[in-house]
Parts: sequence; structure tokens; C-alpha cells
Amino acid sequence: MSTTKLSHLAETLIGSEIVKLGNMISERIRAGEKIYNFTIGDFNPQLFPIPSELEALIIESYQQRNTSYPAAEGVLDLRKAVSYFLKEWEALDYAPNEIQIASGGRPLIYTIFKAIVDKGDKVIYGVPSWNNNHYVHMTEGVHCVIECLPENDFMPTVEDIRTHIKGATLICLCTPQNPTGTTLTKDVLADICDLIIAENASRKEDEKKCYLLFDQMYWTLTYGSTVHYNPISLRPAMKEYTVFVDGISKAFASTGVRVGWSMGPEIIISKMKAILSHLGAWAPMAEQKAVAKYLYEKEAIAAYLQHFKGEIELRLHQIYDGLIALKQKGFKVDAVAPQAAIYLTIQFDLVGKISSEGIVLKSQSDVTSYILSEAKLAVVPFSAFGGNANNPWYRMSVGTCIKEEISEMLAKLEAALANLK
Repeated sequence: MSTTKLSHLAETLIGSEIVKLGNMISERIRAGEKIYNFTIGDFNPQLFPIPSELEALIIESYQQRNTSYPAAEGVLDLRKAVSYFLKEWEALDYAPNEIQIASGGRPLIYTIFKAIVDKGDKVIYGVPSWNNNHYVHMTEGVHCVIECLPENDFMPTVEDIRTHIKGATLICLCTPQNPTGTTLTKDVLADICDLIIAENASRKEDEKKCYLLFDQMYWTLTYGSTVHYNPISLRPAMKEYTVFVDGISKAFASTGVRVGWSMGPEIIISKMKAILSHLGAWAPMAEQKAVAKYLYEKEAIAAYLQHFKGEIELRLHQIYDGLIALKQKGFKVDAVAPQAAIYLTIQFDLVGKISSEGIVLKSQSDVTSYILSEAKLAVVPFSAFGGNANNPWYRMSVGTCIKEEISEMLAKLEAALANLK
């Protein structure tokens, strides 16, 4: 057994549970096993290609030899295009020097943490949520975890945050949320903003403020009557304290294109630029140049989103309706009605059940394994998003879902559930 000692971070950091699970499922599929894979928050490009106009612009950009290093903060024409896009689509007013480009959301979130959070600083976040627990660990912050409840759509409430905000350095919100596909309501978000504004007003001039990391990577993907709200539109005073995470990854099914952006106070953006200049986590030059042109194509974007959202919503509702039908038949399953993003929150409350073969589901891990083994359904437990191991709720991602297989999947699930008593 090796006794090699490495850094404390290297020896204590847990790799992405979602990526690990997704890779394991993909390997089984490659080996020939039929599995309905709803694990990874990604898209099958055959089902959900990037916009054709963007694809053509990327190809053209490479043909124009846009292959050198980009500026550390992102090329100016892209930052101008993002500024235009924000103004046109969200009525948000950010100048190019208040915008930072990077290779997707991950390096932006990491650099926001590194720019704001010191060792021992308190960071407030709800669970389930995507990777906040790992980013707090990487920056040696103090975890202030809110266990979010289904009756609140698994979102933190203002009272949850009020309990912990004294002394906090960073509050992390994601809406529409990964993993739940749910959203913060206008009133709740406004109340949280008021709480942050009041807290910062109470702090001394030389005291660090409480900042809001606002991840809205899925903001374009809302369905039905669901509306996305942002802190600045609701409370302009929040501009001083809010750093956004956004980009093309989910809006345009462009996860592999790697173009994301943050916007926020210039002082924070400049520090993020400095950190990113050492990481080299910039979006590729050719893609930056292409996205800079595409973001002005308002009609093309509107047409793409109409079709894209329609296909995602169709899948979410068909699966939701199927699960509710199973619930009405008496099976111990449930689901939250689709609101946004590419995720459905589902429940398998099956601990204690026994299969006809005598297999006892003693834990939620047993439930997950049983559903995968007997229904060939792969979903991600909320425990992979910071929740406790006994949480019966799961994320189901439809970005790779073949809609013609939904009824078949639901039938296999029903058969597996019927095999339990």
C-alpha cells in the first residue's frame, strides 16, 4: 500500500459523483447492455444539435485561423456581444469590463469562490445543489448547509438564509436549479435580495460584504407559466453584490463548445481575470469569435429556442405524467411538475420493500441499484448533490432521452415496481 503523501486537498477532495456514475453507465451501455440513461446533465448531439447558424460560424472561424490565445478576460467583440445579449433578452445593463469569459461555468464558479472566499469564511448553500459542497471544500470555506424541502421545490427560503446570514461571505443560488429543475419565485428571490442588502448595510466599511453567486445557466429553459427572475431586475442595489454565472452550454445545447460568462462588479471581475490568467481556462478563440457573431442573431436564437424548448418540455411532461400515473396506481413513486431546465425531480420511496426473489431494499443505495438492475433505469440520487444518503429523491436528466423509448421505459419501471411488496 502506497504511503505517498500529497496535499490535503488532493487527499480529501471527492471527484464528481455524477461524472463517475455517468461514466459507469456509459461503459455498461458500450458493453451492450440496454439502459435508459438519465444521469448526465448533457445533450445527445444527434437529438439536440447546436444551432446550425452557430455551427457554421464556428467552422468559418476556424477557417479564418482564429486559433491563437484569446485575451484573459475574453475577446472584446464577445464581451460586447454578451453585453448586447443581456440587454436585449434580460434588460440587464453590463459593460464589457464587467463581463468575464471562460470555458463554461465550472472555471467561473471556481474563480468566483477564489476571488471572494478566504479560509474559514462562511458559505451558505442549499442541498441538493450542484457542486457547491466541493467548491467550498476547495476554498477551505465553512459549509453552511440548508436542507431544502420538497414543499419549497427544494429551494432555500428567506427564513433559511436569515438564520445563517450573519457573518456569511457568500450565498450560492442556482435558478433554474440543477439538479431539481425547479425555480425561485419572484417574491422569494426579492426577499432574499432584501435580506442581503440589509445585512451589508449593517456591516462596517472595512468589513467584507456578503456576496451572491447567482447561477442562471438554465435561465432560457423555462416552461408553461414559469418565469425566470434575476436579482438585479428585482433589486437594482444588488448589482454591487451579485456575480452571475451564465453561458451557452445549456441555452444552446452547447456543453462541449465551452463558452461561458460571468458578469458582476468590475473589481470582482478584474480579480477573476487575474486568477483565470494563471489557470488558462479560457474559451477557445475560434468559438469566442463565432459566439460573438451569433449572439446578435435574435430571430435565429428565438427560432432555435422555440423548437429546442418544445422538445425538452415534451420529454419532461411525458415522463412526469407517466410517473404520476404510477403513483395513482399505488406505487411509492412521485415527481415534481416540470418547471425549467432539463431535469425532472422524481422520488422512489422504496426502502423496506422486498422483491419476489426475496431481495430486501434496506437502504436508498439498494433502491438505486434495484431500479437500475430491474428497470434498467439510471438516475442520480440527491445524495450526489450534497443530500443525505437516505434521501429518496433523484434527478432525471432528459438531454439524452429518446422520446420514442419513454413508454417502454415506464413499462419496465412499472414491472420492476410491481415485483416489490
